[in-house]
Amino acid sequence: MKILFLIMMPFLLLNCKELILPIKSGIAYDLQKALLGKKLFFDKRLSKDNTISCASCHDLDNGGDDNRDFSIGVDNKKGKINSPTVFNTRYNFTQFWDGRAKNLKEQVSGPIHNPVEMGTSLEEIIKKLQNDKYYKKQFALIYKNGFTKENLVDAISEFESALVTPDSKFDLYLKGDKSALNEDEIEGYKLFKKNGCISCHNGINIGGNLFQKMGILKEYKSKVGNLGRYEVTKDIEDKSYFKVPTLRNINKTSPYFHDASAKTLHDAVSIMMEYQLGMKANKQEIEKIIKFLKTLDGKRPEILDKK
Repeated sequence: MKILFLIMMPFLLLNCKELILPIKSGIAYDLQKALLGKKLFFDKRLSKDNTISCASCHDLDNGGDDNRDFSIGVDNKKGKINSPTVFNTRYNFTQFWDGRAKNLKEQVSGPIHNPVEMGTSLEEIIKKLQNDKYYKKQFALIYKNGFTKENLVDAISEFESALVTPDSKFDLYLKGDKSALNEDEIEGYKLFKKNGCISCHNGINIGGNLFQKMGILKEYKSKVGNLGRYEVTKDIEDKSYFKVPTLRNINKTSPYFHDASAKTLHDAVSIMMEYQLGMKANKQEIEKIIKFLKTLDGKRPEILDKK
């Protein structure tokens, strides 16, 4: 039944109203907490050997990921799953490819404790930084109980929550500016809907709001051993189910998929159409869909330019 519903979903959605929503300008967040979190996000002392920061795997001057197949952590260890973008994660219904973190606060602790990524612990970070004059002062000003594990996590998650990229060309189009897209881009969006891509990539984040099987209509042989949601639930029906990634800023976040097997947008669209939708689009259709996807690049998050 689960697979049948997934197969039928594109056809059920064809006549629905607009399923993608624009990012609202001026989202609410605590500026002082976010600026403190920003400082921590770039601080390599959060890792065991002082070589890796959050920003090492999430380049905030580009797409919010690192454009590697798999990120490099402490002791030059290589990860086993592609690093997703940190932009617009506030709109994800859960965090990580397998959804093991229910929110950004839970997500923050993951890389810190992962022996392949930062290889340390919140306790060790507090010990290491407790005499840092900047942190000591700022945590005391912002939090009643000062520099604690909980407050460190809260500050970083507040910063990540502020990392939104509004006002893409497509956002402007959705808000009523029909001149924001050209004919090919509009046609690409129509194909995106007609072919059923929108059945999984919808909502504010154009993804990030459900788990989906990788390989619905054709078995997908992953390049890595990760089985997605199954790694968390151990439910056999969850094998090869992953959180659907956002398509926002997708033009900047290659390579694609959890196993980094698609190196270009052309590869990604072709594979998705074959394995998820059971069709082969012609080159012209793929190029128009890609032109639409490139309209999803949003503005640089405002918090990055605040001090």
